[in-house]
Amino acid sequence: MKLTVLGSTGSIGTQTLDVARGRGWLIGALAAGRNLDLLEAQVREFRPGVVSVAGEVLGEARSRFPGTRVIADPAELAALPADVVVNAMSGLPGLPPTRAALEAGRAVALATKEAMVTAADLIWEAAARGGGRVIPVDSEHTGVYQCLTGEHLGDVAELILTASGGPFREGPADLSGVTPEQALRHPSWSMGPKITIDSATLMNKGLEVMEAASLYGLPLSQVSVVIHPQSVVHAAVRFRDGSLKGQFGPTDMRLAIAYAIDAAPSGMRRPGDVLGARRGPEVAGHLSWPLRGNWEFREPDAARFPCLGLAYRAGEAGGLLPAALNAADEVAVPAFLAGQIGFMDIPRLIERVLDETPRGALSWDALAQMEAWATARARELVGAGVRA
Repeated sequence: MKLTVLGSTGSIGTQTLDVARGRGWLIGALAAGRNLDLLEAQVREFRPGVVSVAGEVLGEARSRFPGTRVIADPAELAALPADVVVNAMSGLPGLPPTRAALEAGRAVALATKEAMVTAADLIWEAAARGGGRVIPVDSEHTGVYQCLTGEHLGDVAELILTASGGPFREGPADLSGVTPEQALRHPSWSMGPKITIDSATLMNKGLEVMEAASLYGLPLSQVSVVIHPQSVVHAAVRFRDGSLKGQFGPTDMRLAIAYAIDAAPSGMRRPGDVLGARRGPEVAGHLSWPLRGNWEFREPDAARFPCLGLAYRAGEAGGLLPAALNAADEVAVPAFLAGQIGFMDIPRLIERVLDETPRGALSWDALAQMEAWATARARELVGAGVRA
């Protein structure tokens, strides 16, 4: 197996290389940003033929990696021959490499949720043009994929995504006064600040709902969320006969990454095109993981966490609203962390942007224009003070 890894110095990227190291997979190309020290160690170990770095460190990278071809465009890298392209680039910059890989006929293990949240139709069009395939890497969506393997999509009544509930799942009832320090104290995970705040507002779960609907070709009304503090069950599928299938196990992203890479060559060419895959060998000694303890499931509180409802609203409207939602959140979270707005101003700001978003047809150009407009408008609202 020969891999291209985009975002190799981030969390998913480094864990992908952990799996590759254990499996003996080859690394043909790596794309990183500015972390040249970590990238240098990866190049020394895996010896890729090509690496991509941010433009401002291109000259330094070429001097540090004299035997390696160094380029600045990750989309060019993504189109190179590989058995699987793992796209772990965060945010909208991950879209052009996803498009390039699919149009070049590559199998893409996709950890960039923004691709399916903001541009699902365009991504599937790229796969159709080039013959590429898509498999999700996120544990919830890979869990759904595993539950659907061997099933008929028409038999699905509901996809169920689980959420830890974040730091405020037990209270307080009024979240308007919570501080960034409190919101960053996730009870279960150690993550970057952006995703930690998105977990606290449940926006991250809302984005995952939108992604699931886009991946599996179902309306948002058939995708639900349950709070599951133990985070043992990653996803479940309810079928029209009343049966439930769940995917559960250790909270180790390497399991989801390994499955996604194994499944990618026979992955999806269109929404819901679940063909399944043979499972590889054991990952990280989990065969002895104990099936014990109490599992709890409860409904999310829509009033306390309005970001979840805003995600459903944007996903149901479609078009350019998902891009506006995503861009507004990208502004709102840093503004909260900087003390410019309050915690409950995050959904207020996003709602204002959605209310003002001009309607239009989805295209690559329109997507870029919407991202720019929504980002600028959200910044204006931060500067002016967010008001309902």
